[in-house]
Amino acid sequence: MFKIGDMAVYPTQGVGVIEDIELREFSGHSQKFYILRIVDSDMKIMVPVTKVANVGLRRLIDQKRITNVFDALSEPNDNSKIASWSRRQREYNDKLKTGDLLDVADVLRDLYQIRTGKELSYGEKKVLEQARKLLVTEVALAQGEKEAKVVKRLENIFH
Repeated sequence: MFKIGDMAVYPTQGVGVIEDIELREFSGHSQKFYILRIVDSDMKIMVPVTKVANVGLRRLIDQKRITNVFDALSEPNDNSKIASWSRRQREYNDKLKTGDLLDVADVLRDLYQIRTGKELSYGEKKVLEQARKLLVTEVALAQGEKEAKVVKRLENIFH
């Protein structure tokens, strides 16, 4: 359960703040909803309280998992198994939809490593930026740091 003021992560959209918990009626049924405002975009999302697990809404990552994420980013990946971009894009989007920051880190690492060998396509660049933004924002908020410090840490891994 979340309460007003809590931060929560909504898969593919990023970190938001629970601004309200409202009771709404749809088709004659009353249901509670979390009203989540996404930090980066100011977008508001209504999440039924009973569907939190289904949509993947979760709390911010903890320090131990942040360490695991940066360890995963540092691991070399075997790019010899790279499939076509359309197949990789499907896999990357599936990973981003899980909302798990380790999956997001895998996407980010793979695309950074591919980028060292060739120019990324427009689609690859968009996925890289989305993964990067999701990871940087959540880690910065979870650690109470400026995003620039997390970006610098990322850049140090990949350069």
